Amino acid sequence: MKFGMRIKQLLIVGGLVAGFCQGASAAEVAGVKFEDAVKVGGKELKLNGAGTRAWAGLVKVYAIGMYLTEKKNTPADVLAMTGPRRMKLVLLRKVNNEELGQAFMDGLNKNSDKAEKSKFVDQTVKMGEVFASISDLDKGSVIVTDYIPDVGLQVYVNDKKLGEPMTGLAFANAYFKIWLGDKPADSSLKEKLLGN
Repeated sequence: MKFGMRIKQLLIVGGLVAGFCQGASAAEVAGVKFEDAVKVGGKELKLNGAGTRAWAGLVKVYAIGMYLTEKKNTPADVLAMTGPRRMKLVLLRKVNNEELGQAFMDGLNKNSDKAEKSKFVDQTVKMGEVFASISDLDKGSVIVTDYIPDVGLQVYVNDKKLGEPMTGLAFANAYFKIWLGDKPADSSLKEKLLGN
């Protein structure tokens, strides 16, 4: 009887410890939980870092996490990767599609020079069309952008695929530079995405 009780106690404690360790490995930012690992393009990606973006430094607009095949802590290292990547963005307030699309396009333009932008004009137009197709998004809406080599950059909103993939690593890098470039959306968020 005592032996059976002891086994039960050990199983309960073991379960609690496993649960604690599992919970500790995933990140939670502004109440949003980011999975520790995800599968993209048949490969496992790990959460590299996560943080929040506030507009005008006051209102938190979204929480975002970056997933890579291996941990990287400099923009150059991230942009040199040729494998799959993911950005997962969760809205912390209602946002209309115009302000969201404008913010993405501003970030793209600020962090790519004229020569770079000339290489992905078609992809930029496609991205504009994707944002134009989104209706206003409520708090809790999820925008996932996956880059898969030989496929391109694909946008999903609340698990629904939008448009066709935007091809080319150059465009994927331009997209990631919205947060990781020399003029990022938010410099403290840039450091968090890099796990610094």
